[in-house]
Amino acid sequence: MTYDIVIRGGCIVDGTGSSAFTGDVAVSDGKIVAIGRVAEKGRREIGADGLTVTPGFVDIHTHLDAQIGWDPNCTPVSWHGVTTALLGNCGVTFAPCRPQDKELLAGMMETVEDIPRHAILNGLPWSWEDYGGYLDAVEKLRPGINIAGLVGHSAVRFYVMGERAVEEQATDAERAEMADVVARSIDRGAVGFSTNRFAPHKLPDGRSIPGTFADPAELVAIARVVGPRGALMQAVGADGDVLRTIADAADGRLLFSYGTGGADLAMAQERRTALEALCVGRDMTAITQVRASGMIYGLQAGLPVRGAAWSRLRRMPTLAERVAAVGDPEFHAQLMAEAKANGFKQNLGTPVEKVFYLGDGPTPAYTAGDEMNLCAMAAARGEHWAETFLRIGRESNGKGLFTLRMFNSNLDALRHMFKSDRCFPSLGDAGAHVTQVMDAGWATFMLSYWVRETGFFSLEEAVRLMTKVPARIMGLKDRGTLAVGQRADINVFDAATVAEKHPELVNDFPGGAARFIQRATGYKATLVNGHVNVVDGEHTGARAGAVLRHAG
Repeated sequence: MTYDIVIRGGCIVDGTGSSAFTGDVAVSDGKIVAIGRVAEKGRREIGADGLTVTPGFVDIHTHLDAQIGWDPNCTPVSWHGVTTALLGNCGVTFAPCRPQDKELLAGMMETVEDIPRHAILNGLPWSWEDYGGYLDAVEKLRPGINIAGLVGHSAVRFYVMGERAVEEQATDAERAEMADVVARSIDRGAVGFSTNRFAPHKLPDGRSIPGTFADPAELVAIARVVGPRGALMQAVGADGDVLRTIADAADGRLLFSYGTGGADLAMAQERRTALEALCVGRDMTAITQVRASGMIYGLQAGLPVRGAAWSRLRRMPTLAERVAAVGDPEFHAQLMAEAKANGFKQNLGTPVEKVFYLGDGPTPAYTAGDEMNLCAMAAARGEHWAETFLRIGRESNGKGLFTLRMFNSNLDALRHMFKSDRCFPSLGDAGAHVTQVMDAGWATFMLSYWVRETGFFSLEEAVRLMTKVPARIMGLKDRGTLAVGQRADINVFDAATVAEKHPELVNDFPGGAARFIQRATGYKATLVNGHVNVVDGEHTGARAGAVLRHAG
């Protein structure tokens, strides 16, 4: 017998949490057909001596709904070992959609998720009306990784209620119709339904997106068609009472986003206690970022001050022009005057004291202490913090980046949260906030920091949390573990060196729009459905991903 592929002599971490062991993995016809000692040859052999072999990672919170239209390889997540991604999070999707509403949905995605509207409108075929039609369109794109989708509350509300969806409550008849639309979406392949009650998520006109303030009775009506179908409910920004109400109505799986609540360890302890009490007796799971997350600043990215001079700097078309401009004494003086007069442009109330330099090393200094704090760096030099920001930008030829630690800013607090079996790592938001945030390398950070650097998670447990656990939540039974008969979504990487590279801004969206990307080091190969998708950080062109439709 000859197999399609044999991965030889790797340290196999199978995703179940069981102890690692050394062996071979044989693949044929897109499935794992043998594990252990494989004597037969493969048409292709991948040497894994000294490397780790795991299931492909499952990214359960992405916004690749638009990007997949022009980037079917789904970067950056495919550079970080992700083989399956869930779309349609946070209640915002492009289906269902009446033809006259596409610009409205595109505008909503732009303001909520920072995906350029013109890229959305020009980069997708818009050949669908229902959610099943959207999945059909994705299938025709031949994605490089596996794709599953949630149908979003905002789109469903627009579809049923029109303009009234934004601020009015639904009638009983409209609730029933929404439930019917969601049921048909699941029957056509959506793996569940997502809703969003986070008021800062706005439409272009400044109003909160549809569904934000919907009567929970509306969600109950929808949950009663989602749960019996064995599909997933997701709620973002909902309080405990609403989460409990939805979960009980669905009597099924409920996923929601969570966090430490700030830098205070005592608050994190309180939130963990509340989380576990909320979830008792219910199939509820929270996800959170794996490190401090927030806005990225730098001459190539966002600028931290409002003012006429800073706006001029922001509009300069090339990085070289910006670097030259901040070196001009007169213009520099204007920038500094505005910074001192106007102060730091806060986001969600997060002050400048939470801005940290990512450094100039081979990997971003995501966990650095006060030595990388912008204000502390400025004080050490006797500078205003804006002077330090501009100086580093100039000295690095514009490449220097800073991050605002808005969420999960205290890793000790996050460590406490991760002790709960109801909260697991994810929330990379790939495809969203594309010029503002770059968390898509979350899986690589898990391996480099939480496993290798701190030892908080064993390799076996970290892999389980990134494979089997999210696969179960999505309802996937043939992925998430390495076992005979499972689909061959597989990673081969060097656990001793795997790491994120620095984010970089590129202009590869439709029309030359900008976005951040982030590559990785240490990944030898990633297989998707038995085909080699990435080798040494480069895509092979295999494009063997599948649209994973709900199976009931």
